[in-house]
Amino acid sequence: QVQLVESGGGSVQAGGSLRLSCTASELTFGDYAMGWFRQAPGEEREGISCMHWSNGDTYYADSVKGRFTISRDNAKNTLYLQMNNLKPEETAMYFCTADHFGVYDYCSGSWSPDYWGQGTQVTVSS
Repeated sequence: QVQLVESGGGSVQAGGSLRLSCTASELTFGDYAMGWFRQAPGEEREGISCMHWSNGDTYYADSVKGRFTISRDNAKNTLYLQMNNLKPEETAMYFCTADHFGVYDYCSGSWSPDYWGQGTQVTVSS
């Protein structure tokens, strides 16, 4: 079955950087819009960045714009999220998602993607 496996989470001090990766299996990666959500305890899930399945268009939530960069390597079936200048309030579980032929900003609203990973924890200390 389809699997999305995140890695790269961890603990970092405020102002630091992390690079998340998400490796997909059992799907045609190039046919999927890909994106990242996060959820902190007691908070609502937030779509933070996603990108179109083919044309490279990207979406960023205002909260991460200018600090986070989403990218994908279709040859490696891998999605990335480079996170710079991290803030303590960004401590959360980060989830990789995939949406078949999805639009570039599918993560910006209430749309639920086709597949979710198990998540990777990011902890930012002050």
